[in-house]
Amino acid sequence: MTSQLTPHAAAVAQTAAALMNQRRFSEARRLLAPLARDCAGQADLHFLLGAACAGASEPAAAESALSDALAIDPEHQRAAVDLARLLSAQGRHAELLDRTARAAAVDRPHEALLGERARALAAIGQGDEAVAVRRRAAALNPGKGHLLHNLAATQGDVGLNIDAESSARAALRLSDKPETWLVLARALQGQNRFDEAETAFSEATARRPMYFAALHDHAQLVWMRTGDLDEATTVLNRMALNGVEGRPARLIKAQLMQAAGDAEGAYASLADDIRSDDIAALVMGAQLALAIDPGAALQHALRATALAPQDRAAERILINANLALGRASEALEALAEPLRRAPFDQGFIAAQWTAWRLLDDPRAAALYDYQNVVSAGMIDAPPGWISLSAYLQDLRTALLRLHGLTAHPLGQSLRHGAQTSANLLRSDDPTIRAFPAAIDAAVRRHLSFIGSGDDILRSRNTGEYRIQSMWSVRLAPHGFHTNHVHPEGWLSSACYIETPDDEEAGEHDGWLKFGEPGPTSPSLAAQRHIRPEPGLLVLFPSYMWHGTSPFRRGARMSIAFDLVPA
Repeated sequence: MTSQLTPHAAAVAQTAAALMNQRRFSEARRLLAPLARDCAGQADLHFLLGAACAGASEPAAAESALSDALAIDPEHQRAAVDLARLLSAQGRHAELLDRTARAAAVDRPHEALLGERARALAAIGQGDEAVAVRRRAAALNPGKGHLLHNLAATQGDVGLNIDAESSARAALRLSDKPETWLVLARALQGQNRFDEAETAFSEATARRPMYFAALHDHAQLVWMRTGDLDEATTVLNRMALNGVEGRPARLIKAQLMQAAGDAEGAYASLADDIRSDDIAALVMGAQLALAIDPGAALQHALRATALAPQDRAAERILINANLALGRASEALEALAEPLRRAPFDQGFIAAQWTAWRLLDDPRAAALYDYQNVVSAGMIDAPPGWISLSAYLQDLRTALLRLHGLTAHPLGQSLRHGAQTSANLLRSDDPTIRAFPAAIDAAVRRHLSFIGSGDDILRSRNTGEYRIQSMWSVRLAPHGFHTNHVHPEGWLSSACYIETPDDEEAGEHDGWLKFGEPGPTSPSLAAQRHIRPEPGLLVLFPSYMWHGTSPFRRGARMSIAFDLVPA
């Protein structure tokens, strides 16, 4: 590193490096700052200075020094890695990709740099590109199991379940890790190979008995397959028999109880955990208490936010607890900072609307301008089908093959129904693969319908779109969706493939409803209803509260997806 430096400069740099090894970063920075000024063309010195500033918790100075290093040598690997980590921590993913592009373009970039770039690509919704970067890292470093694991995990995240299975099995041949068994289990579940998925979940927890994510997903899969609370909790009971039951298992059991309709029992089961300083227990306790005891929910939420001031789940439940108590002004006060940090978080926007509506603020009507931001129209028959009815019939048959589950996922809005495990965007079935073409004209009409502007919705309208995720839901008799929003979307949807045919249905039975939020005081009724019918696509802002009313007979199958600007 110091071969081109004067003997004095080299000695100072070595002293600084030794100080950094002792975590005496501020002292190292004081030595390196004047040296970097005097040796302006030395990329290594600027890198060292950047590392010292980062260690001394001076991110702005670290960014400046690392940028100087890359200005001198755009291919400097360690400077690029450290700058990428710094920008990633600040959520500046697009900048990260731009400013480390030259370093990543060399024949053999540092594997850590490729990892940071893959995470950044995933964060901005470029999942396929993230997979390509992970694949490159694994190819450049054969025999490294963790890189194959990372590839498998990223493939699974974007719905490439067959590829994820292959990569996970290759990783396991090199390194038998519980995390990789979990990735494999999820990939198998995404292929509807549920027995094999359960075995893989068990392999993960055999290696780490209190592996929360694997326990959660295993118990959830058993619940979704059976709809039986006792069967699902058997997964957790095995942990207790082995003497390793703990708070994570109790939290999962409470989620299962809530899914089975026993929110009061779930809340009571967490009494001891809620008295602790565990953020997850406090947040879940507050969530369960919203409709049971909003005052208790507020107290749990206040404790959670005091312990973790910027925890988004804690912030969200504090806002919701205030709304449940009718404390709209306090909810707006609690919303100010989270909305500043995450202005496009659709859940925060929905909470703001709820507070405005409670206060009779005219901004509520302007934001939920149903006539101008919600559309309902028929999709087209895609190429290869002579009519829309023929396409819908084939689509229903194709989707039924994927609906191998009985009950709803934990924490989701549907009740008395099930959801597909696979990301439909990755389906090999030609009928399902034709669905994006079937909806394209309707989506483009909607983008033209809402138009452009400077509000939170229209300011993001580029006229182009990308489907972020797509899934199917099938509701049984008495099925419905609880009121919810889609926090990560921009536009959301419901496209009906099959709808109940019940001549005795009551008013609005099975209809889509808008504008009825979660618990509030006073309660707020829905403001608009749309009657579903096969082939109808409804598009609306992701920040808009929506749910459905139960129906009594028949079944309802739909495809839902979220859109983001392209």
